[in-house]
Amino acid sequence: MKKFFMFLAVAGALMLSANFQATAQDEPASATEVVTSASDDAANPFAAAKSDQPLHQALKAKFIEGGAGFMATVLLCLIFGLAIAIERIITLSLAQTNNKKLLNSVEEALSKGDVEAAKEVCRNTRGPVASIFYQGLLRMDQGVENVEKAVVSYGSVQMAKLENGLTWISLFIGIAPMLGFMGTVIGLIQAFDAIEVAGDISPALVAGGMKVALITTVGGLIVAIILQLFYNYLVSKIDTITSSMEDASISLVDLVVKYQK
Repeated sequence: MKKFFMFLAVAGALMLSANFQATAQDEPASATEVVTSASDDAANPFAAAKSDQPLHQALKAKFIEGGAGFMATVLLCLIFGLAIAIERIITLSLAQTNNKKLLNSVEEALSKGDVEAAKEVCRNTRGPVASIFYQGLLRMDQGVENVEKAVVSYGSVQMAKLENGLTWISLFIGIAPMLGFMGTVIGLIQAFDAIEVAGDISPALVAGGMKVALITTVGGLIVAIILQLFYNYLVSKIDTITSSMEDASISLVDLVVKYQK
């Protein structure tokens, strides 16, 4: 599933990049006009919102102004980060099961002395809790201590699987603002280079470079904020699942103690 989402992310990135490049080629005059009117936009930052220009066209224009090649890296951080986040949300949603129902089914089988039936219930139930139960029941004939060790050990494995992918989201959260700040520095360098070539400090030259710098910074911060929201939601969801796993594991050990022969 993760490979499928990553494929979609790459395909979406390529399609968006091609779309932005086509817009940049088809509308060079409008892009130039936007750059030359940098001082007016700086004085009125909501001018684009008040005009009749559609929102997606305004976003394309800002994307091109910030440098399509450089802004594409920031956009890729957002696309890949969202792809991983969506895949994690789906995986974690599937990992949540009715633990109470599972415990009742396992207890019913153990009360009849049928450990194999209890294992079959765990095999037919999805989620990390059922996997932990199955590993514990496999060692039921080895004593309570071995069951408890198996539950703890395999619980750690399941927790690692739940947290898989979060490091990549955290990486994109850190990289996106850094790319934005790098764009700020590059924009300032371009502004000073233009001033040096012109031999005069022109407000249009300074505003153009500053505008590029600010757009890249805003883009990086927006990407980081969006991914941070998803990251916190995933962490909260993992904590909830982990808590239910620990509670269910304790209940399983109690069942083993109760029905062990």
